[in-house]
Amino acid sequence: MTGTRKPVRVMLVDDDDEFRRVMSSELARRGYAVSSVARGAAALAQAADVDVIVVDLHLPDMDGIEVLQKLRSADVPAGVLMLTGHGTIDTAIQAVRLGAYDYLEKPCPLDRMEMAIQKAYEHLRLVERQQVLEDRYRTADVGLDFIGQSPALEKVRQAVARIAPTDSTTLILGETGVGKEMVARSLHAQSQRRDRPFVVVDCAALHEQLLQSELFGHEKGAFTGAAGLKHGLFEVGNTGTIFLDEVGEMSPEVQAKLLRVLETGRFRRLGGTKEIAVDVRVISATNRDLRAGIARGHFREDLYFRLALLTIEVPPLRERPEDICMLIEHFTRQFNQRLSKSKRFGSAAMKALVRYRWPGNVRELIHVVQQSMVLSDRDLIEPEDLPPAITLAGTESTVNAGEEPSLRDMQRHYVLSVMERVGGNRAQAARILQISERNLYRLLRRYSRQSGTANGTPGGRPS
Repeated sequence: MTGTRKPVRVMLVDDDDEFRRVMSSELARRGYAVSSVARGAAALAQAADVDVIVVDLHLPDMDGIEVLQKLRSADVPAGVLMLTGHGTIDTAIQAVRLGAYDYLEKPCPLDRMEMAIQKAYEHLRLVERQQVLEDRYRTADVGLDFIGQSPALEKVRQAVARIAPTDSTTLILGETGVGKEMVARSLHAQSQRRDRPFVVVDCAALHEQLLQSELFGHEKGAFTGAAGLKHGLFEVGNTGTIFLDEVGEMSPEVQAKLLRVLETGRFRRLGGTKEIAVDVRVISATNRDLRAGIARGHFREDLYFRLALLTIEVPPLRERPEDICMLIEHFTRQFNQRLSKSKRFGSAAMKALVRYRWPGNVRELIHVVQQSMVLSDRDLIEPEDLPPAITLAGTESTVNAGEEPSLRDMQRHYVLSVMERVGGNRAQAARILQISERNLYRLLRRYSRQSGTANGTPGGRPS
């Protein structure tokens, strides 16, 4: 018990006054917070305030089995240890089947009791942690759907509806920001696993060892800093769905371990020897060309065929421009509610947003809507409230067929293409162009005057 911040709360339930006095004193001396009662009714009244209950099988008002049953029917989370005398082992085993963690025979050595209390407490914490993790990763019932009515999006909806009930591994393809995770959540929400955990793993954000530890867990001492046992996300997601985002970023070693899980449903924690069996549906996503990765030796072909049993391709936003206005209106309502505002985008701003090619797709659109609403001082958002990459999109000078572009036209086209690529971030664009922000600002202001989009000033602000 040395170094324990919060003492384990133990209740002794026994009508033997001497037993309660001696055990209470010894356990308290070892750092436990001990209370004791002589009757089952008193134990039931105080059970919510303790971690472990040690209850005798024979009590004056009710037997220990009845106490145990009442504790379980009331969903009291405390761990229960049953005290038994000689000749009552069968009853003790019955108690374990009814939910007791263990049983102890009288006379019980103090060390044996302390060990049993510690194991019951650790088991209780493990169950609580597992429940917290499952609740954290469970998909909320939010009526998942995609915003838009384009034929391209309708094709995705139909694919999700067909694939979701199959429980098959599915690979989601698409550019960054198109909403691949939303597709994965919809697959889970429409599957038979909808009430079980939905676990998201960003494979690109974690280096190899950390990714292995997150996926498969580790044993104490498996590597430097592994101070205790860690349950991996495959365990957390057991009976549910695990979503591997950017699966193309996995190292060859992690790919090999993932392939084994897909083939056998089993894995070992890092530093462990025991195989753990799980039942998890795997959905993965990537913005990379995995077939090209296979040709270069960067991705396993056998893993690809396991992951891509079924595939869904999510179209980029530029291929469904008819959805842009609906998306803007949807996110405007969300941010108005969050910011307690009543802003809207004017028709000229809407035209500029629809004309833009959205290299960052829906994720970029959300960023632009939020940025414009936060930075604009007016309720009606105009083109000058938008980032310059959007207001200047499509304003490049055109040349007649066969006419060579001027140096000024080439410079203008290059500057605006860089601004579009960085999402309107002037500082980042200036670094790429190797000019000062002030000079970049002057160029943008000149282009705005020439196009007449912002009354002589660049409309956007740095994003």
